Amino acid sequence: MNPLAQLLHFGYHQAMSCIFPVAIFGTLALSNVIDVPFIYRYDAILLVLLAAQYVMVRSGLETRDELKVICVFHVIGLLLEIYKVHMGSWAYPEPAYTKLFGVPLYSGFMYASVASFMCQAWRRLQMAMTGWPGLPAAGLLGGAIYLNFFTHHFIPDFRWWLTALVLLVFWRTWIIYRVRGVMYRMPLTLSFVLVGFFIWLAENIATFFNAWKYPDQHETWRLVSFSKISSWFLLVIISVIIVAQLKHVKAGRNAGDS
Repeated sequence: MNPLAQLLHFGYHQAMSCIFPVAIFGTLALSNVIDVPFIYRYDAILLVLLAAQYVMVRSGLETRDELKVICVFHVIGLLLEIYKVHMGSWAYPEPAYTKLFGVPLYSGFMYASVASFMCQAWRRLQMAMTGWPGLPAAGLLGGAIYLNFFTHHFIPDFRWWLTALVLLVFWRTWIIYRVRGVMYRMPLTLSFVLVGFFIWLAENIATFFNAWKYPDQHETWRLVSFSKISSWFLLVIISVIIVAQLKHVKAGRNAGDS
């Protein structure tokens, strides 16, 4: 197999898996430079993203099962956003009708876009996992990570202990994916780091286009702290646990039906 052709094919499927994230950041960028009359910016972003989801499902770019996963992540992300804004971690300063406790409803789609990417990449690259630790271990770890995002405001932050647990629990877990019939694999923890890094890059783009603001960005835009990579690393783990478990359950059902 030609390595360049394999890389281009892999890049194509990665790009196709990023359609919804691209729609989000494209909307953020355009809405930051184009004034839409008679509607607040945050409300317009929500309408555009709802329309994007509708088009993706109707066109077959996204399945109904993937849409369900995205909805779950939208709720998970929105709850986290409401809490973080309440604690002063960041803010959405612009007015909108579609705000809930100071958080625009479109913000949940930024978390859902991670799930959209994972679901699409999983399907397009025919992904599977070996050495999956099982729901009890993975689920408890994912729950502890999510809870730590809330509790670290009033008790010590356990993120580095949780990171060590991630390495311990998933040290035998590998992702298997296929490109033009050729099978490749990588450690699951490496994929966590890579996705977390690219989300951090996307976060810098989003704050540059005023999707939200961290406290040190109100006067002028600054690079998002590198420490946020560890936060996204842990948040990606929650995403992978949910997506992988749902895929595992669905695969078991399909096997049972056959």
